[in-house]
Amino acid sequence: MAAKKDKPIRLDELTQEEKLKYEIAEELGLLDRVMKDGWRSLSSKETGRIGGMMTKKKKELNNA
Repeated sequence: MAAKKDKPIRLDELTQEEKLKYEIAEELGLLDRVMKDGWRSLSSKETGRIGGMMTKKKKELNNA
């Protein structure tokens, strides 16, 4: 499998969904690790927590 090229993350070019994902990672204290080692450095429990919180926030935005 080809390795993914290391390119810096441009926070100003992210979609709304990606911004939400980074926001939640920051709330959970995981953003530093994600920025340093990438999303693969997180456990399945941590990524599941992020996904669950994203779903909850999306529902709240749609119902508001």
